Amino acid sequence: MIDLEVPKKFRPLVAQARGMAEEVFWPISRKYDRAEHEYPAELDLVSAVIDGMGDGGAGQGAGASSSTRAKDDGAEEGDVAAVGSGRRGSKDKGGNKNGSNLSSVLSILETCRGDVGLTLSIPRQGLGNAAIAAVASDEQKERYAGKWAAMAITEPEVGSDSGAIRTTAVKDGDEYVLNGEKIYVTAGERAELVVVWATLDRSLGKQAIKSFVVHRDNPGMELVRLEHKLGIRASDTAAFSLQDCRVPAEDLLGDPEIRIEGGFGGAMQTFDNTRPLVAAMALGLTRASLDKTTELLAEAGVHPDPDRPLSTQSAAAAKLLQMEADYQAAYLLALRAAWMADNGKPNSMEASMAKAKAGRTCVNVSLACVELAGATGYAETELLEKWARDSKILDIFEGTQQIQLLVVARRLLGYSSKELR
Repeated sequence: MIDLEVPKKFRPLVAQARGMAEEVFWPISRKYDRAEHEYPAELDLVSAVIDGMGDGGAGQGAGASSSTRAKDDGAEEGDVAAVGSGRRGSKDKGGNKNGSNLSSVLSILETCRGDVGLTLSIPRQGLGNAAIAAVASDEQKERYAGKWAAMAITEPEVGSDSGAIRTTAVKDGDEYVLNGEKIYVTAGERAELVVVWATLDRSLGKQAIKSFVVHRDNPGMELVRLEHKLGIRASDTAAFSLQDCRVPAEDLLGDPEIRIEGGFGGAMQTFDNTRPLVAAMALGLTRASLDKTTELLAEAGVHPDPDRPLSTQSAAAAKLLQMEADYQAAYLLALRAAWMADNGKPNSMEASMAKAKAGRTCVNVSLACVELAGATGYAETELLEKWARDSKILDIFEGTQQIQLLVVARRLLGYSSKELR
């Protein structure tokens, strides 16, 4: 049974991540929101601190690069390895594993309480790193260790339907040849590697989707442009063109064979690990919005009381309490999805539940906090308006709200993607 208390061994990590958010990210958040596409040099120090925490064991698997999956064959303590950190997942006295997925969710929640765009810009902590950690072989993990990896899924005219991906991968001897376009690649310009999703056979849908690790200096992958965005401006977002991009066969992640039976392939399984991380990002922004709004309303004499009926309190106080309840629901869903991954349990439905709830809660809460704070919420004197702009992407990437609900419905009803579209 999942324990809803933060494990004691993770509490120093959470405290360090919270300190990073407040002392490093908040002071520079507005600066890099305005200086879009400028690399935040301050993050080099942050990255060094995270690396040091991992090497020394204090990190306990901090960051996206540590998100991996436990074996589901009754494996004993120590089977959950945090990439690059030398740490292992451990069991509590009840037999639960508190591993790298849970620690990643908790640490990312705190850093995104500071700034989502800056968190996405920390070297070697990209969603591509989480994809590598989720499905790469031990040899590949060792080979890619210490590299910063972006993830390229979205294509022009192919939004949330990953099964409709048009980028192709054709085997040619000991290489695959990739052709296609990728857009909205987070950290695409700055990363050293890009995990590119491509299909071996368009007619087979998701079963034929594979992910390939492409080096940024590969001459077949051209950076077309950097996007100008509504939010998370500190994070660069790139578009790429792949023209006869040759990738060694050893850089295909997961099983190279097309498996018609058995549902998700290795590429699709990465969502089971990355969606709880995106939920954690949304939770961090939600927490920041709630904390700041509570502080501002307290200065105006509004003090919510969770022990009193909402009908006896002011509209602002009642709204804060309702939003707090939504936050707590999303938080528990994210913990459950991460805990299931740490314990080798199938969590596709739970990962989608967490991402759907947290993403929508983030948007609703951040906008409501701008409204509750009035002119202060709309002005640049506080970060509330920025957080409202940042929030929308967390309801979109790694699968939109509608896609998450489809995944949940399919799991609940036992339908395939062909049967329920």
